[in-house]
Amino acid sequence: MRASVCAIVVAIGLATPAFAQADRNAATFWKSVQATCDATAAKPASELGRRIAQTAIDEFSRFGGHRIDADGRLFHFGLTEAEHNQEEGGNEQASLGRLGWWQVMKYWRAVYGDDIGDKLEVRGYRDASTSTDPAKVSDLLALDIGLLLRAADGVSDPDTRETLRDAALRSAAVDTPWSAAFISYVIRQSGVTPTGFQFANAHRAYIYDAFATSTAEQSHQVDVRIYRACPLSSTRPRPGDLICHQRESALANASEKEVRDRIREELASGTDKRSVGRTHCEVVAQIDARARKMYSIGGNVLHAVTARKLNLRRGLKLSAGQKGKCGASGNWTLPQAATGAPRAESKCSLNDRKWFVLLQLR
Repeated sequence: MRASVCAIVVAIGLATPAFAQADRNAATFWKSVQATCDATAAKPASELGRRIAQTAIDEFSRFGGHRIDADGRLFHFGLTEAEHNQEEGGNEQASLGRLGWWQVMKYWRAVYGDDIGDKLEVRGYRDASTSTDPAKVSDLLALDIGLLLRAADGVSDPDTRETLRDAALRSAAVDTPWSAAFISYVIRQSGVTPTGFQFANAHRAYIYDAFATSTAEQSHQVDVRIYRACPLSSTRPRPGDLICHQRESALANASEKEVRDRIREELASGTDKRSVGRTHCEVVAQIDARARKMYSIGGNVLHAVTARKLNLRRGLKLSAGQKGKCGASGNWTLPQAATGAPRAESKCSLNDRKWFVLLQLR
């Protein structure tokens, strides 16, 4: 027994210096990265940054999406991915640019070109269309949209064929997360090539790329990618930057530093492990220095291209805690649902997210 205790003590004694050294290395790395980020943040936004920001603003205006204020409240509900702006009883014709799903397909083409048939999916649930039992548990059915499009092409009547194709594309716009496709569209439309930015269907692709760029810069290696990863709360954002949050349940209580260190460690391991996968990024569209506010624009936020207003701290740095003002007389007082029903979400601010990294335009 005594020997076992001694072995454990020895093991702890050997491990502690290793952990301490790793912490020191991480602290040294981020201190150096912060210096690089601060030097860039002190300069005015670049021409490319202004172009990216303006492209995002133009696309938000074109889509006609939602607006969220600095308290995290949705004060304007706009067009969504499955809708169009045609008024009831109005003209039976519609501009294609005012169809939400049509806009989303435009974003996907920035990632896949015209070859979207087998890249997107539509979802169903077994027997859901015929069952009347709300308690029935059904299996998820996920199909490539190409199968439905090919089936529609086999219909001889042109109006029926087009309606079936539109229905399939609209379903894919709803069922396939498209926020990363929106970012890819904005960056591509701003004149960036694939060598500078990875146009992808998931934010983690260019988040991990930005961390790799920060690592390369510290080693004085040549890197042509346009974004680096910077600590979010201590770096002043500029138009054209991206802010990102994570939604991993395993990291619900992790600090922004812990999430950044995890990504850095995974890249350093040389493996393909990417455990910070459920992420979302938005374009920094404008800084209102006088009001200490920032506007960001993202896709697939409440099923739309959405603009949000965020609070900045002194020094115009982003406040990671965007809690809003939810208490006092304005508190939510509606009684809970009957026993067995799901409880309401406790957060009252749509801006209250796990923001953890700023992707800075170099």
